[in-house]
Amino acid sequence: MNRKIAPPQSMGSGNAETRIQHPPQTQEGIRQEFAPPSAEEKKKLLKARARELARDGEKEKTVGESIEVVEFLLAYEKYGIESSYVREIHPLRELTPVPCTPPFVRGIINVRGEIVSVIDMKKFFDLPEKGLTDLNKVIIVHNDKMEFGILADAVLGVRLILREKIQPSISIVTGIGAEYLKGVTTEPLVVLDVATMLSSSNLVVHEEIER
Repeated sequence: MNRKIAPPQSMGSGNAETRIQHPPQTQEGIRQEFAPPSAEEKKKLLKARARELARDGEKEKTVGESIEVVEFLLAYEKYGIESSYVREIHPLRELTPVPCTPPFVRGIINVRGEIVSVIDMKKFFDLPEKGLTDLNKVIIVHNDKMEFGILADAVLGVRLILREKIQPSISIVTGIGAEYLKGVTTEPLVVLDVATMLSSSNLVVHEEIER
């Protein structure tokens, strides 16, 4: 005996769609959704904003209170020169001695047709001799009135130093006159005062070559 299964009947009549009705949102729910923050929530928001502003301020403070230096080796010690005074770093190739000049003036070099005097800070500061190596460089420093090259055993690179990390140094410890120092870091890194060096009469050669 064959049984016929009747097709399921659709809800409602015709092709009417079945819609799910959601309960209407109450006025209380609407008020809670768009209600202004409470006093406690405002306090938390203000604290969070203050922390963000403090972090931004610390970043700006760090950048503003740091100096960029060119770090180099001189007689087994690390030294730094503010990069704003550094024109370029030139390899030491041909150094021509100049007669009748102070011992700290090692000679002159030709930099693309320009004659630049080279100063040996080891002699000027009375530091121990290390001797020349293949890594020797000349750091050319300048301002609007003076320019010369500083002989370095090796140039290590460029870095930022926080000003608060630079502490005043006793000249007896470094062997360098205090007037030519910005200070020393804990590493230690001796930061030279290039502005004073460029304006110092001690680095100006007064003697004339006898003809």
